[in-house]
Amino acid sequence: MSTILIVGSGAREHALAWRCASEGHRVVASPGSDAIALLADCFECPSFTDLVALARREAVELAIVGPEAPLVAGMANALRQAGIPTIGPDAGAAELEGSKAVAKSFMHAHAIPTARHVTVASMPEALAALRSFAEAPVVKASGLAAGKGVTVAETHAEAELAVRACLEGGRFGAAGAQVVLEQRLRGREASFFVLTDGTAAACFEACQDHKRIGEGDTGPNTGGMGAYAPAPIVDDVVRGRVMDRVVGPTLAGLRSEGRPFVGVLFVGLMIDDDRQPHVIEYNVRFGDPEVQPLMLGLQVPLVPRLFAAARGPTGGGALVDELLPGRPAVSVVLASAGYPETSTKGVEIRGLDEAMRVAADDPDLAIFHAGTRRDGAIWRTNGGRVLGLCASGEDLRTALARAYALADSVSLEGGQLRRDIGAQAVAAQSGSR
Repeated sequence: MSTILIVGSGAREHALAWRCASEGHRVVASPGSDAIALLADCFECPSFTDLVALARREAVELAIVGPEAPLVAGMANALRQAGIPTIGPDAGAAELEGSKAVAKSFMHAHAIPTARHVTVASMPEALAALRSFAEAPVVKASGLAAGKGVTVAETHAEAELAVRACLEGGRFGAAGAQVVLEQRLRGREASFFVLTDGTAAACFEACQDHKRIGEGDTGPNTGGMGAYAPAPIVDDVVRGRVMDRVVGPTLAGLRSEGRPFVGVLFVGLMIDDDRQPHVIEYNVRFGDPEVQPLMLGLQVPLVPRLFAAARGPTGGGALVDELLPGRPAVSVVLASAGYPETSTKGVEIRGLDEAMRVAADDPDLAIFHAGTRRDGAIWRTNGGRVLGLCASGEDLRTALARAYALADSVSLEGGQLRRDIGAQAVAAQSGSR
């Protein structure tokens, strides 16, 4: 049994803690949450120095940094400098997520397929750039915006309003001081994750996320309203293309620039009609909600591979290029009223304790807490996304049915829940029979 430190407090970190604990390891979390505290020892660490001290005091053998912001700020650097094997890139490699402008420049330099783009920092620049796009471009705040800094504009006027909100309205603060205007790609999206030591890359089953708040992919973008894996659009042929044309050149490019990537690289992809992959964005950690079905459905041990990646070939690691197989699995997100513009905190979540008991007794079910807190005997909302209700099964249809049954066993006044997670994939699979 090893002691593993997980940094973060959301559903992503809950899923990782659940997986590590299910493989027989002791989990320490910072800061954790009331839900994570049910399977881990949780500690507040206000600074990197405090976190390193915690890791040493608790004899931590592996650290996993969940959120992007501390990675961009250099948390992995601090942990590695203290001799603690860590899943998560140093700050230099984390720029791939910390700045979309840097990421686009990197892709261009290393011939990684992506959309045409222009980076602007003023309205005169933006207006000139907007005129260069025949179709309204996608507007992206360059910095970290918690998954909400992207506007898929339908018209040039809508794109201009989104740019003004960033550059003049300060909608995303410093994250919106630069804006990336990007050609709109067409096709099917997929989320592709690899665990890497900087050279070898073990890939997880590809996922499909559902970003929009409303059914039929309507309304504003969110951090994710549900996800399923595997995504049928990424078959063996497409997976090979992604590894050869995207993942391999990305890792090689980072090595050549002196900032090798160690941890989980998440590539947001658009797969076109010719089944060619194009990079929408990089993230430098597990995505949420995608990590939830990945952790539930994973059919091989995770922790030994995490150790191999973190220690690297020179540290006795043995990570190899492979597909990490997973059963079909799904996460359905329950969000609070007002999300994504606001979040309603303190609302009672009814039936949650019983649903958690049911899930604990069934290896194909899990509930991951994104934004909850315990108030005596009552669970209450504590954020926009509240719960991930998860299930796995022999096929996606079965997993979806069980996840929605689990979701229906809890109630939340004003709660938002999409009923079409995975519907297109199920329809496509039914039509191909």
